[in-house]
Amino acid sequence: MNSFVRTGLLIAIVTLIADQALKLYLLFVVDIATRGAISLTPFFDLVLTWNRGISYGWFQAETAAAQAILLAIKIVAVAALAVWLWRAHNRLVAIGLGLIIGGAFGNGIDNVAYGAVMDFAFFHLQWGDFRFNWYVFNLADAAIVAGVFCLLYDSILGSAAVKAP
Repeated sequence: MNSFVRTGLLIAIVTLIADQALKLYLLFVVDIATRGAISLTPFFDLVLTWNRGISYGWFQAETAAAQAILLAIKIVAVAALAVWLWRAHNRLVAIGLGLIIGGAFGNGIDNVAYGAVMDFAFFHLQWGDFRFNWYVFNLADAAIVAGVFCLLYDSILGSAAVKAP
């Protein structure tokens, strides 16, 4: 196993543990289900939502069969990402894949444990009559997005950045 694979696996494990620890803390220590929304800043709240679909609530799966199909698709995707990680050619790709794999496992555990993914981070902005609400998401989702950015950076600028003085 090369150092890139070890890096990716370490990032995946840390991401998974951080995601699950934060979700368990919010559920069982903060008791967000009973407390309701918690305003932390004028633009950020903790709210509890359960996402039965995939990213941004797409493809909502209300039945057990639909949830099983989505879970199977996620398992195949994570397996493909693991193969990609095994072939990683640099540290940035390994980090990106580790973030995505760890986030996917974190959300997958939610699907198995609760039948839905626990989302809780809610950014919003109000300025006069203008109101902007971002999607409610979780740490695993943020890790997946960060991982995709790493892969995009490597794909678009990675080799050019390596060659630059």
